[in-house]
Amino acid sequence: MDSATHDPFLQAAIDEARAGLAEGGIPIGSVLVIDGRIVGRGHNRRVQRGSAILHAEMDALENAGRLRAGDYRRAVLYSTLSPCDMCSGTALLYRIPRIVVGENRTFRGPEDYLRSRGIVLEIRDDPDCIRLMEEFIQSKPALWNEDIGE
Repeated sequence: MDSATHDPFLQAAIDEARAGLAEGGIPIGSVLVIDGRIVGRGHNRRVQRGSAILHAEMDALENAGRLRAGDYRRAVLYSTLSPCDMCSGTALLYRIPRIVVGENRTFRGPEDYLRSRGIVLEIRDDPDCIRLMEEFIQSKPALWNEDIGE
């Protein structure tokens, strides 16, 4: 039994990742949770929208809409994959105190830097998250490299 089975928020992020894959995009999903409730959800839509910046975390934050500073300070950002520099910077900007990461085997963002800035990172090492990314990277390496700026 994987960790997502016990965590409905990580499962919601995985559902978003699968939705992105079904749309022809990159299978990374994210949800923003405040006070035990999902207030924003999203998935990587760079391909679908022709966007330079619409990673899953950015999509979830955008879909949450404009929030008060205090709301972000009570939030937890869930992502199926370790956040990149851009998404990590956004979490720092809004002072989101906790990020739950589905996996960081296929990609590792600036996790040590986030921790040094006081963000609590929880890495779940979820098998569904790992499998989604490994299969995608193997089947579409050029698209993956584009997404991470390689």
